[in-house]
Amino acid sequence: MNPVFADLPTTIFEVMSSLAREKRAINLGQGFPDGPGPEDVRRKAAEALMNGDNQYPSMMGLPELRAAIAAHYKRFQGVDIDPAMETMVTSGATEALAGAIFAAIEPGDEVVLFQPMYDAYLPLVRRAGGTPKFVTLKPPHWTFDEDDLDAAFSPRTKAVVFNNPLNPSGVVYARDQVELLARYCAKFGAIAICDEVWEHVIFDGRRHISMLEIPSMRERTIKIGSAGKIFSLTGWKVGLVVAAPDLMKVISKSHQFLTFTTPPNLQTAVAYGLGKDEAYFAGMRAMYQRSRDRFSAGLAECGFPVLPSEATYFVNVDLASIGETDDVAFCRRLVERHGVAAIPVSAFYAENHVRGVARFCFAKDDATLDAGLVRLRGAVRR
Repeated sequence: MNPVFADLPTTIFEVMSSLAREKRAINLGQGFPDGPGPEDVRRKAAEALMNGDNQYPSMMGLPELRAAIAAHYKRFQGVDIDPAMETMVTSGATEALAGAIFAAIEPGDEVVLFQPMYDAYLPLVRRAGGTPKFVTLKPPHWTFDEDDLDAAFSPRTKAVVFNNPLNPSGVVYARDQVELLARYCAKFGAIAICDEVWEHVIFDGRRHISMLEIPSMRERTIKIGSAGKIFSLTGWKVGLVVAAPDLMKVISKSHQFLTFTTPPNLQTAVAYGLGKDEAYFAGMRAMYQRSRDRFSAGLAECGFPVLPSEATYFVNVDLASIGETDDVAFCRRLVERHGVAAIPVSAFYAENHVRGVARFCFAKDDATLDAGLVRLRGAVRR
């Protein structure tokens, strides 16, 4: 079997979830919300399923959804997008990432990856024949500078995969950081594959800066969004892709031989949802920000040093500052002795691992978070 996949270990998510089931623990490791998602969007999907066309939709996506994608990003990011030439719908953001990487990368190309990173990036790059070059980010700020980029970029750099906001750190990169990376992409002729799935799950009045907003990057950026994250419907797996026509022409061919198309009723519902007024997006952010603040305060009361979370469903705790330098061992002890599952952030690194941080998901109802906090009392060694 292909060693890229055959030699992969069992993911830390499956390890911790299996332990959580075995120990009947509260699972705060898995990153999905407890809630059902907005009723009007779900109802649109149900109505389209019962009353609409359920045969193959267009490979590129329903025209109404592609128009909605263009209008949505014009409204929120000020970018002019041609829906007919520059948008595509995929079966989830991970499929979009795979399609973009397979379309852009040839054997021997170098790809810059920022770690900690979503676990799909590295095997996809290796499957495409690419050589990863890592930028290692560290708490508490998880930032990068010119020295980091100088060490990672080279004349062989073909692409960079940039996750902003960044999971698992919860950092939102400001315009100066996005522009710094854009300068390196332009200097080396690299394509930016931008994983922006958390673009709306962002807190404290911050604004997401898309790489598409940087004029020099308009023709060399592949932007990937996620309806699952925007509408708290992670099981729907509807990805939103924007790229200039020359890039999209090749990405669409890659997509054609991965999933080809996406359920039409979900596309209809997402098209409706993208047109919702600002009150929905503000309310969604406020709901998760409240959960973040409430859970973070509880973690602090339990003795955990809480790191800032500017976005995503996650908050991290700084174990190293309390003498816990092995986050894997700590998280295993947490689930076995205290009945709460978390994720060791070192699992998101391929090399030069940062080993003293653990990630909790706060996108749960109050009762679940409160029960978890009760169990976490006494977990920190005094």
